[in-house]
Amino acid sequence: MKVIILAAGEGKRLRPYTNEIPKCMVRLAGHALLTHQLSSIKKCKISSNDIVLVGGYKFEALEKFDIRKFKNVKYSSTNMVTTLFCAREFMKLGEDLVISYGDIIYEEKVLRAVLDSEDEMCVVADKEWENLWRLRMSDPLQDAETFVMDDELFIKELGKKPISFSQVQAQYMGLIKIRGDMVSKFINTYDRMDRHTDYDGQNFDNMYMTSFIQHLIDVGWQVKARLVNNGWLEVDTVGDLKTYDQMAKDGSIPGVGDHGRTKDFLKRCSDALQA
Repeated sequence: MKVIILAAGEGKRLRPYTNEIPKCMVRLAGHALLTHQLSSIKKCKISSNDIVLVGGYKFEALEKFDIRKFKNVKYSSTNMVTTLFCAREFMKLGEDLVISYGDIIYEEKVLRAVLDSEDEMCVVADKEWENLWRLRMSDPLQDAETFVMDDELFIKELGKKPISFSQVQAQYMGLIKIRGDMVSKFINTYDRMDRHTDYDGQNFDNMYMTSFIQHLIDVGWQVKARLVNNGWLEVDTVGDLKTYDQMAKDGSIPGVGDHGRTKDFLKRCSDALQA
């Protein structure tokens, strides 16, 4: 098992918190996002030797984390997929590969949903995403992306702009696994992609991860959704951070109703790192 954590971005919407540190080091419930994530990974008995971090912005600040690192030197002009393949030498043929965004935190049970999958490729998605999105913003559909599955939970479309909630059957989280025997094909598919074509309006270097996954689906990959109910958070803006921190302290978020599961999740995250 190999784990690659993608943490090269500048986190512009989290400034001033990211003025001097990368996004993955912003603190939530008393600890860096990356610290929360590494805690969950290690609870699943994955060795530090099998985890790498791909940084870029404020790369030197990542030295405090005792795991192997790669650098995307073009972080300011590229996106997630380019960042991922900066660590291609770490992708071992025959070993399962987990890919995780650096701006999310999740419980051990969420990661185990990935690790337990036998599918050639799986993507974790939250069925109860709307509750979390309403906690973060007034109109969830404005920020949502399509996530459409068939009856067997194989993904047919993701990453597009939805026009109705029916097109968002779950929320893509940024946690993916490629089965070991498919890693070589995964790399080869990337290498064969047209460098001169736009993908969902982005050039090749700026391609979104969802666009890459959609390309895999379009060329015949069977990508399965592993569905969860909460147990994770994405930190993307100053508003997210303030909302979560307030909830972690006292559970009080005026005007958004009952979000007890999110509060309990934050408390479990904090307690786990205090133990």
